[in-house]
Amino acid sequence: MGFCKDTTRIPNPGRTIRNSSLGRTSRLVLMSLLLAAPGSLPAAAQGYWAPNAQLASKEVNARVETLLKEMTLDEKIGQLVVYSDGFATGLNASNLTYDDLIAKGQMGGMVNVVGAEQTNYYQHIAMEKSRLHIPLLFGLDVVHGDHTVFPIPLAVAASWDPKAAEIVARTGAAEARADGIDWVFSPMVDIARDPRWGRIVESNGEDPYLGSAMARAWVRGYQQDDLSKPDSVAACVKHFAAYGAVIAGREYNAADMSPITLRQVYLKPYLATVNAGVATVMSSFNSINGIPGTADPLTLTEILRKEWRFDGIVVSDWGAVAELVNHGVAANGPVAARKALEAGVDMDTESNLYGPTLAAQVRAGKMPESVVDEAVRRVLRVKFALGLFDHPYTQPGPKYEAAPARRELARKVADEAIVLLKNDPVKGIGALLPLSPRTRKVALIGPMADNQIEMLGAWSYQGDPKDVITLKTALAAQLGNRLLYAKGCGLLSGEDEKVLDQASFGVPAAAEESLPAPDDAKTIAEAVETAKKADLAIVALGEPTRWMEGEAASRVHLGFTGSQEKLLEAVVATGKPVVLVVLAGRPFVLKWAAAHVPAILEAWSPGIEAGPSVADVLFGRVNPSGKLPASFPRAVGQEPLYYAQLPTGMPAQGDLSHMPRNGEEKLVSRYIDEQNSALFPFGWGLSYTTFSFSKPTVSRAAVPVNEILDDHKPVTMVGADVTNTGSVEGTEVVQLYIRDTVASVEQPVRELEGFARVTLAPGQTKHVEFPLGFNELNFYDAELKQTVEPATFDIWVGGSSLATAETEFKVTE
Repeated sequence: MGFCKDTTRIPNPGRTIRNSSLGRTSRLVLMSLLLAAPGSLPAAAQGYWAPNAQLASKEVNARVETLLKEMTLDEKIGQLVVYSDGFATGLNASNLTYDDLIAKGQMGGMVNVVGAEQTNYYQHIAMEKSRLHIPLLFGLDVVHGDHTVFPIPLAVAASWDPKAAEIVARTGAAEARADGIDWVFSPMVDIARDPRWGRIVESNGEDPYLGSAMARAWVRGYQQDDLSKPDSVAACVKHFAAYGAVIAGREYNAADMSPITLRQVYLKPYLATVNAGVATVMSSFNSINGIPGTADPLTLTEILRKEWRFDGIVVSDWGAVAELVNHGVAANGPVAARKALEAGVDMDTESNLYGPTLAAQVRAGKMPESVVDEAVRRVLRVKFALGLFDHPYTQPGPKYEAAPARRELARKVADEAIVLLKNDPVKGIGALLPLSPRTRKVALIGPMADNQIEMLGAWSYQGDPKDVITLKTALAAQLGNRLLYAKGCGLLSGEDEKVLDQASFGVPAAAEESLPAPDDAKTIAEAVETAKKADLAIVALGEPTRWMEGEAASRVHLGFTGSQEKLLEAVVATGKPVVLVVLAGRPFVLKWAAAHVPAILEAWSPGIEAGPSVADVLFGRVNPSGKLPASFPRAVGQEPLYYAQLPTGMPAQGDLSHMPRNGEEKLVSRYIDEQNSALFPFGWGLSYTTFSFSKPTVSRAAVPVNEILDDHKPVTMVGADVTNTGSVEGTEVVQLYIRDTVASVEQPVRELEGFARVTLAPGQTKHVEFPLGFNELNFYDAELKQTVEPATFDIWVGGSSLATAETEFKVTE
């Protein structure tokens, strides 16, 4: 079967009515009632998405209410305070230490306290010295593994394999819990359609369907559907909401979009995590349509709490409560604290505002104590569900070692994540990849070829570069003296490279003069001579992951940094066949490389098994199956670029590779100096074999709209045969796309609505099916109601968003 959407289906939404003036069928949905009057329905009817069952259990909530009745106002507010180890911002005006605050019951959690010894130290204070013995939460950014560093989340999404995300999360949770961490700030599920934004590295890419599938898997891996397990952690989905849509891809910028786009695209992955039972949510730094995410009652309360029935904690991002002053929506810190709490932010991380200011505001009548009580309930629910009251301490274990079993998992995920972007034939060789094991001499060139620390990628704080096997190490083990190596140049140039070296390896400022700036011209010339001695060259390039990926790492130039492009051009100029391996955390502009390099691999930041996984693919031990989760542009000026564009009144068709020659070619939605299309589109990824797809079929060609609206089960099945037409076994990601051709609100030209990984032997055929029903066919209308209208739906099945095998399905009156 194909990959399905969340199986939690919306119950019968109510009757349908005929609007004679519009000539269309619409529906009166339960959601509209919730939006209009969220508190007006009985509890059993409020929301049709189930919250985390543990947080909603009668036993947990009875214990919460009993404890809440015993708490003073100061103790209640203390549960809403989160401080970080090693930062003086946690000290209040009385100059109390963390030990003092915990003993007085004035701290609810800590971040960046790592290790059983450290967490137990503070937990003993909370459990033995505080009046009510309420345990602390300990949080950490565990983003793509803890000690065992897997590929970055964007790479995991490139596997199109939710099980891969579950493996990464499951491993990270077990290692984090052994370190005393019971709360991880992951997954990040922001839809990211602009690779200028550095945090695309943490995302699942541009598509809400793929993003939702991966988001659910991350939560399952972290929480195992049971927070009380000793190796489960509370996941924290972030950043709510629409952080990935910051204008121009500039970090911390505003997001501005229609309510329809917010719901139909950007909110879907967050909802998927709520459906999966996520325990906590992090508010975003950005504003949404003029309201900062940390003070937005629409997203935090009306949607998250009342519509989705989320029962867990909302925590602010670092210092985000205090930043409400900078946003211009709060005159001072106390107002910022009150606005954030009233909007729905339960815990304040490192703003140092809830603790010092809320009690006085409650006592002065500026805010009812019931608002504080509700936030405290949410914090206590999570602590009880985690079992912290009964098992607050962590048993110290042996020092971490990269065990073979965990290395194997990291390698498997990395193998699936690598995307073969191009593999053109070379004269006298044929397809350049996979490489023949009999190749006499291989030149390995580039600053990423033997760079342990950069293979870890952004957000790998617990990772140790010593655990990384580089591409040079892996190839040397295989090829011996048949491998030639030259670094070629640095990741940056001149003085910038010297600064990077200092930042990376802790070189003291006094030693600055001992680090001469690299002479790129000289090292590039040496690399050229190395390439000339070989039969082919593998060039490994990228960007500095610690400086140019992740938070506060937006870029306006989406290419190789420093002199790397010059290095690539010089090696290609030798006439030797070249394989380009791109090791980066975002889509790059690869236009020159695509035109001049016969084979290109996108290997992302692959983690500790970087070298073996890339070598696996280069030599064909693994047939690549990765698919792009985000479009690769031809030029930065196309951004934000994504496949699911809305149609225009003057659509461009045909070849747009030339300047417009007449009015007919110019007066369309196009660029006059570049094509509209992506260089490598969403869903793209080649294999060492080939696949063919039959014309799709539908089990029912037409279905009345009322049947879809009244019963949210699938109403038809889309089927297609996929055949391995090549000579080696391979895995294809079969993708289903649809288009609603006529609707009351514009719909994208294509939308992903299903996918399945299918492994086939040479000549083998498998039949793949995908369900279509309300979940796949609905959209938000002008009144923000989810609906389906009579229309013809175009349907495609294939190996990317360019799929051509097509059929249609009709929704009738």
